Amino acid sequence: MNVILPDFSARLKALRKEKRLTQRQMAELLACTERHYQKIEYGEVNLPTLDLMLLADYFEVSADYLLGRTDRREVNGL
Repeated sequence: MNVILPDFSARLKALRKEKRLTQRQMAELLACTERHYQKIEYGEVNLPTLDLMLLADYFEVSADYLLGRTDRREVNGL
């Protein structure tokens, strides 16, 4: 089952733009093709858990923030 997470897609794109990164640079970070990254950002494919953790750490936000489960960016305990 492929669940679309519009909050995730929007937040990932916003975080990428805040850091002034291209989709190609994000694809390199995730070790995938640029087209596959675009599909992630457009909500067409789901992200593996390890990639979600990598992105949360990279952008210094919680996974719950990325997933749209909270509006607080802070990682618990920080």
